[in-house]
Amino acid sequence: MIGRKLRNRYTIHQLIGEGSTAAVYRATDERLGRTVAVKMLLPNVRDTTRKRFIQEANAAAQLNHPNIMALYDVEEEGERPFLVVEYVEGDALSKFVPCDPPTLVRLGAQIARALHYAHEKGIVHRDIKPANIKVTPDGQIKIMDMGLAITKDTQRVTAHGMVIGTPAYLSPEQAQGQALDARTDIYSLGICLYEMATGKLPFNSDDIASLLLQQVKSAPPPINQSVSKFPPALEAVILKSLEKQPPRRYQTAAQLAEALESALEEAPTSPEAQRSTRVSSSTDRTRTLRIMLADDHTLLRQTLASMLETSGNYVVVAQAGSGETALEKVLAVQPDLLLLDLNMPGKSGLDILPDIRRLAPQVKVIVLTGREEDVYIVRALRSGAHGYVLKSAEQDELLGAVEKVMSGQLVLGRGVAEKVVSGLMGGAAGGKPLLNEQETRLIQRVAAGFDNEAIAQDLGMSLTELIEVMAHVMDKLNAKDRHSAALRALRLGLIVIEDVHGLSGEL
Repeated sequence: MIGRKLRNRYTIHQLIGEGSTAAVYRATDERLGRTVAVKMLLPNVRDTTRKRFIQEANAAAQLNHPNIMALYDVEEEGERPFLVVEYVEGDALSKFVPCDPPTLVRLGAQIARALHYAHEKGIVHRDIKPANIKVTPDGQIKIMDMGLAITKDTQRVTAHGMVIGTPAYLSPEQAQGQALDARTDIYSLGICLYEMATGKLPFNSDDIASLLLQQVKSAPPPINQSVSKFPPALEAVILKSLEKQPPRRYQTAAQLAEALESALEEAPTSPEAQRSTRVSSSTDRTRTLRIMLADDHTLLRQTLASMLETSGNYVVVAQAGSGETALEKVLAVQPDLLLLDLNMPGKSGLDILPDIRRLAPQVKVIVLTGREEDVYIVRALRSGAHGYVLKSAEQDELLGAVEKVMSGQLVLGRGVAEKVVSGLMGGAAGGKPLLNEQETRLIQRVAAGFDNEAIAQDLGMSLTELIEVMAHVMDKLNAKDRHSAALRALRLGLIVIEDVHGLSGEL
C-alpha cells in the first residue's frame, strides 16, 4: 500500500496501525493538501464485518465535535471500502495511566462531554477504552474508532445476546448480551477513569469468562486502597459510574462530566467566595450535588444512597456511622449537603452540629431524624441546621427539602412545621419555655434517679427550696408525683434522654 494513490487523490505514506479487520495509514489528501488517516478494510473479511465497517461510517458521519475524530470521506478501491478520517497526532490515553487527579478530571470531563454529544445524536460507542482515545500534544481529547457504534436506527449485525467489545471495559449489560443504551459508555469510561486513578484495572483475569463474571458481580476495590490521599469525592464519582445497575450510574455523560469537575472544586474561604458559592448553588442546579450521610443504621444509609443517586444529579460522596467520624469526614470531603441523624454512638448529631457550622460553614445541614420532640428541634435550629425532617417523610418530601435547602431556604418537614406554626416550640404558646432553666435542671436529675438530698446539693439549693420548685414543676406538668413529672417531661421533649444518661453516669 505504501506509495499508492487511492481514487487518484489519497497518497499512502505509512502504516500506523493494524487490527484483525482493518489497517490504518497516514496519507495525504492531494486535492486539499492535508494529512489524513485512511482506514482500509482488510480483504476476505466476513460480511458482518463489512456491514459493521459501513455502520462505522454512517455513525461517524453524523458527528461533528472537537473531541471526536472527524470523518472526511467514504470510498472504495478494488472492492475494498475505506474511510478517510482526521489524522490525529498525540498519544493514546493509556500514556496517562496512571495520572494525577487534576489531569484525570481534565481529560475525563472532555471524554464525557464528547460522549454526551454522541448520545444526544442517538449514537452509543460501545467500545470506550484507552486504545480508542487519543490525547493531542495540547491536551485535547479525540475519541477514535466508531467501529462498534450503534444508532437507534442501526440494524443489528451481531446475533442477539452476543458479547461484543473489549472484555476489560465491558459494562455488565454488555457482558450479559443485553440491550444497551448510553449508560454502557458511562460504565466503560468509569473503567478508564479507575485505571487512570490507580494504574490498574478494577477487574482483571486471563480467563475471559471469569473477567465477564467480575464485571457483572464484583464490586471494584476502593481506590484509596491503591492510592493514598486520593480525593474521596473524586473516588465517589468514579465508583458511581461503575455501578452494576444502570439506574444507579450517572444517567447522562454530561452529569458525569459535571461531577468530575465539581469533585475537585476547592471550598471557598473568604466571605465573598462563600456568598458566591451560595448564589451559584441556588441558581445552577445542573451540576451534581455532593451529599454525605451520617446515621448509625447501615441499611438506612444504603437505602438513602440508592434513592438519592437514582433520583437526580446527586452523588453520595461519604458516609459515617458515628458523630466523631461524621465530623472528620465533613471536614475532609466538604460535601455540599450533610444529612445528619441526631442519635449516634459517641458524639450525637447535636454535639457535632455547632462544630460543623463553625469549621465548614459552606456545608448545608439537614437533620434527618426520628426525634420529633420540641427540644431537639429547638437545639438543632439554634445550632445552625438548615432543615429538620423526620425519617417518616416520603421520598418526594425529602428530595424537595434537599432542593429547597440548596436554594437557600430553611426547611421544616411535615410534623415539624406544624409545631412551629402552632407556637408549641418549648411547650408553650409564643415560644416561651414551659420550664425555666432551674426547673429543667431539677427534673433532669429526678429522671436520672437522684434523690432530693443529692439534687439539692448538686444545684446548691436547700431542701425547702427544692420542694417548692418541685411543686411548681408538678403543677405545670399536671403530674401527681416527682417520677410521673420526670416521665411527662421526657414525653413532651422538655428534657432529652441523652442529658439524663449523662447525669446517670455521675451517680
